[in-house]
Amino acid sequence: MIKVTNVSKTYQIWRSPLSRLLVPLARKLVRPFAPQWFEAWQLQQCEAVVALQDISFELGQGDSLGIIGLNGSGKSTLLQIIAGTLGATHGEVEIKGRVAALLELGSGFDPEFTGIENIYLNASILGLSREETNTRFDDIVAFADIGDFIHRQVKTYSSGMMVRLAFAVQVHVDPDILIVDEALAVGDARFQAKALTKLDQILAKGTTLLFVGHDLNTVKSFCNSAMLLDHGQVIQQGLPDDVIAHYLHLVQQHASIEAGGKSATQIDRGFAVSGFGITEAVIDGYGQHGTVTYNQQINIQIHLKLADSCPHPCLILDVIDARGLQLTGQRIPIPAGAGIKHLQVGMKCCFQMGIYRFRMRIVNSPSLDQTTLLSRQDNLLSMQLIDDVRDKFTGLFPVPMSCEWL
Repeated sequence: MIKVTNVSKTYQIWRSPLSRLLVPLARKLVRPFAPQWFEAWQLQQCEAVVALQDISFELGQGDSLGIIGLNGSGKSTLLQIIAGTLGATHGEVEIKGRVAALLELGSGFDPEFTGIENIYLNASILGLSREETNTRFDDIVAFADIGDFIHRQVKTYSSGMMVRLAFAVQVHVDPDILIVDEALAVGDARFQAKALTKLDQILAKGTTLLFVGHDLNTVKSFCNSAMLLDHGQVIQQGLPDDVIAHYLHLVQQHASIEAGGKSATQIDRGFAVSGFGITEAVIDGYGQHGTVTYNQQINIQIHLKLADSCPHPCLILDVIDARGLQLTGQRIPIPAGAGIKHLQVGMKCCFQMGIYRFRMRIVNSPSLDQTTLLSRQDNLLSMQLIDDVRDKFTGLFPVPMSCEWL
């Protein structure tokens, strides 16, 4: 459905508006007679900024790719090139099928048109006839749920209303390829939940998804592969868990440099500053993966190493579900002093049926507002609950309640 081959994008940053006018003229009039002089002079008039460099990948029908990276890594530029709203300097993009793209806020909308007029405008741009739009119109309006604002000019909309309407149009045109660029982060919690449910539905129909966002849980939930970009280059591409671990290491590296601290290196299923880390972690009687029943008591043995340069060490132990959502966790103070520390954690497995993972982080935390990450390891431990306990409670885990008919 999508084939990207050696795509590169370079922007020219001009020294002044006059330079932007003179350089193209000089390219035609002067360059044929004095090419060396022209090249040297052109370098003084503009600076070349490489946004993307030799990006290649393919996506088949029903595939979903999450693109992550630090700000300025080239994510949005790549999506705009694939969507056709921006041209590549080099390389080719081949697309099969109808593309719906939710890129920059309000892109494709005329601010002077009403919401209704923009629905028909956007739908026609995406290849729908007026009759086809008529059959989908009520569903689009109901999904956007912006009330009487649907009759008002789009320039009067809030950012949340703009995203609601744009997303509603894109997902109701039955796209073969859906491109989403961080737009969901603008909507409120209720809209985000509805939008994610809709994504589930259209992916089940075989739609190909290209998603950019800083919400790593969404990438884990909806994408079967991920790509990490940094300074316009592909650093890693593969399973979301592996790529996200590399991304978090990259984030930690930048944070350490800015704070003037030690840099972290990648380790098994995570990263750590030298002298810190989990040396061993097991679930008693099971090893690193346990098959347990509802309300069963388990004991987790954790062995960690601690350098002497950490005055306020803590271990943060989190329980994560199969879609990357953190269910619960605890901040556990670590006894001061360097060396190997041994910890036993007891817990009851009172969750719904499914697979759960444990995330472990060592931090230096003088206070809740001052926390420095020293080590992070995901997926060292996991457990599978095999009991179906939907008759006992709804949701992911029970909360004590007292119920009495009056």
